[in-house]
Amino acid sequence: MAGGVLRGIARHAFSRGPIELVQTVRVTVETGLDGDFRGALKPGRNRRQVSLMEVGDWAQAMRLVGHELPWWERRANLLVEDFDLPQSAGVHVRIGEVLLEITKECDPCSRMETVAEGLRAALTPDWRGGALARVVEGGQIGVGDAVTIEQPR
Repeated sequence: MAGGVLRGIARHAFSRGPIELVQTVRVTVETGLDGDFRGALKPGRNRRQVSLMEVGDWAQAMRLVGHELPWWERRANLLVEDFDLPQSAGVHVRIGEVLLEITKECDPCSRMETVAEGLRAALTPDWRGGALARVVEGGQIGVGDAVTIEQPR
C-alpha cells in the first residue's frame, strides 16, 4: 500500500455535539484526539479511540445518495486521501508522529439516515464507513501529514 496524506481532522466534545474542524491536534494513548469525547480509555472498550475514513469512499457514498455533503457529516475524526485503509484488525497506521492500530470496521449507524436518505446503506459495503483504531503512540498530527502502514514492532 502506498502512502497517503491526512486531509482533515474533526472532533466533537460530546455525543451528538457540534463538529469542530482543526488543522492540528494532539493525540494521546489515554485520551485519543484532544477535545474528542470518544478517545478516553474505558475498561474493555478501547477499540474506538479514533475513527478514520477515505476521501474516495465518502465521494462514492455521496454519488450513490445523490448529495454533496461535507465529509465531517460522517462524524469521523480523520480523513485520509490516496491511502487504502486496512480492512483487518491489528494493522498499524502511522500519521505524522502518531501510531494507530486498526481495531475494527466503523459500521455506519442509523444516524446516517438523518444526514441523507440511503447514506447508511451507501457506507456499508467494503468498509466504506471507515475504520476504528486505538492509539499506540501519541504525538501531534496535522493536515498534510503523511499516512503509511507501519509494521508492528
